Amino acid sequence: MCQHQPACPTADSADREAARLMAHHPEQGWSLLCNGVLLFEDTGELLPDGQIIAPHRPLTAGRVTTAA
Repeated sequence: MCQHQPACPTADSADREAARLMAHHPEQGWSLLCNGVLLFEDTGELLPDGQIIAPHRPLTAGRVTTAA
């Protein structure tokens, strides 16, 4: 699917989210990556073969440090 050089990571690669954006619809909460992965704003994913990747954002926020 990808025509870029170097080619984007495939949909079954661990770094699949590094593929280039082909369509971005923040008002609907999803983006289509060059490798055919649908990436949702809650960090869930739908792979081209229909496999669902559950959201994987951190459960707790990290420490927040403010400058004095």
